Amino acid sequence: MLRLSLPLALLLTAFATACSSPGGGQPSSSASTDGRQGQAAAAPAAGEWFTDRAQESGIDFVHFNGMTGKFYQPEIMGPGVALFDFDNDGDLDVYLVQGTQLGTGTPLIAPPAAGLGDRLYRNDLQVAADGAHTVRFTDVTAQSGIRPRGYGMGVAAGDIDNDGYVDLYLTGFGRNQLFHNNGNGTFTDVSKASGTDDPVSWGVSATFFDYDRDGLLDLFVGNYLNYTLQTHTPCFGPSGAPDYCRPEVYGAQPNRLYHNAGGGRFVDVTIASGVARAFGPALGCVAADLNNDGWPDLFVTNDEQENQLWINQKDGTFVNTALAAGVALGASGERKANMGVDAGDFDADGDEDLFVTELISQGSSLWVNDGTATFEELSARLGIRGPSLPYTGFGTSWIDVDNDGWLDILAVNGDVNQNVKTLSRKDDPFPMGQRKQLFRNVGGRFDDVSALAGKVFDLVEAGRGAAFGDIDNDGDTDVLVANGAGRMRLLINNVGSRQHWVGLRLVSPGLKRDAVGARIEVQRASGPLLVRHAHADGSYASANDPRVLVGLGASADPVRVRVRWPDGNTEEWSAVPTDRYTTLTQGASR
Repeated sequence: MLRLSLPLALLLTAFATACSSPGGGQPSSSASTDGRQGQAAAAPAAGEWFTDRAQESGIDFVHFNGMTGKFYQPEIMGPGVALFDFDNDGDLDVYLVQGTQLGTGTPLIAPPAAGLGDRLYRNDLQVAADGAHTVRFTDVTAQSGIRPRGYGMGVAAGDIDNDGYVDLYLTGFGRNQLFHNNGNGTFTDVSKASGTDDPVSWGVSATFFDYDRDGLLDLFVGNYLNYTLQTHTPCFGPSGAPDYCRPEVYGAQPNRLYHNAGGGRFVDVTIASGVARAFGPALGCVAADLNNDGWPDLFVTNDEQENQLWINQKDGTFVNTALAAGVALGASGERKANMGVDAGDFDADGDEDLFVTELISQGSSLWVNDGTATFEELSARLGIRGPSLPYTGFGTSWIDVDNDGWLDILAVNGDVNQNVKTLSRKDDPFPMGQRKQLFRNVGGRFDDVSALAGKVFDLVEAGRGAAFGDIDNDGDTDVLVANGAGRMRLLINNVGSRQHWVGLRLVSPGLKRDAVGARIEVQRASGPLLVRHAHADGSYASANDPRVLVGLGASADPVRVRVRWPDGNTEEWSAVPTDRYTTLTQGASR
């Protein structure tokens, strides 16, 4: 991580105020990137767009980073979170990653009274006769059988054996573990038996994706630094005070690609696939068909090193095209501290664009795809770079907050090094807090509307992981936010369900699982074609709702849906109903 001088930090604080949107962040119409005039909908009605409902819904969780004043590197990097339906009852459950004590000494932050350890919460969603949705969570960790080792970082979710139940891969400092979902509310540690056990690595983000289209989910694990407590090196900030080190002090740890061989077994194909040819300190990863050839590619973000864009060669191998494609470095050819990432079609031109959160003073990156997996960095032109400069971003996603059909951006932020602001917080042992940000898409350009998003966006917290999904099944996207050394937040969306939407779950009957990697095209009576892809990866060290939720604005008419399945076959449904979830099963179109 880069460190800033104190005067620069002061300038950036002032710059944040100067870059706020006119009129308190009210959206305005503007031209989109492909020259069309943006069709910007009116701003959502007054009131908080998001409300934190964590504690009232039954989730009382505080992350413990184990800090003792020695500035151990893992203290600033976690945790992630997951939204996934582990019991197949149709609503999203919650998995929360926890830290542990690092080394000896007295922790500067007391461990939670409930004790340490990851937590699994079952969603007992209640729907009243009048249609009101109430979220209730029950802690089922004790009976789940999940007993992770090491210091937790992140989590990925995917059904590894096509039995219809979602399994979990847990990453961390001395902890990369696979837990198999037994289908009865319990999980079994199959790390060694599966071939994915890696107790000496420091994993952060991971993704399940079927790179060879054989119907079995493979696994990519992004590893971070060659770091141990024994090799810990003292580092210092500009003021001379002890601080966390830049990643170059330790060097990168190689990533891992595991091929799913069936029967619950994986084979390490990192070298055979070509993925071993380049790696950096990996923090984010997302799988998406970036060149629209029907095969999933892989984008990996690295901390202060070049990113990798692994283009699928359709024969089990990948080629890194990041430099030629324009996504290895920043717009001026600089190395950036790349953290969270997501892929989505924000400009409605039919291809997947990339958004990446960055370190304070660098500004988040927005790479616009020309359809061939060649990109142009347009964050400054489209209204992202300036407002994001004063922040260090982590968890993020393309999210249609108000269901107007245009993908917005939400990012959670938090410092990683001490500066003038953090050093002044004498009463805070982990003074890394920053506010969250919400950028509204107004036809291909973005307005910073964080001021309208709710009081939870005013909280100064060390944001890290974020998982996105419809927690209350009311037709809009909610957000589960993990804060380092802080309280978990559950951001319930209050505005999206005021407009129309279509919710889709994509299932292949022979596989019994969500068809992650499927491409979905939604055609309305009017307006551009809306393209989405089913995926649970992206953000930062977190797992998301694999269902596809598409905002339709004012239109309540049934929509035409075309699906390109992960195996390359396509199907079309002519009249899918709106304002509800529909399961589309491969081979059952009508």
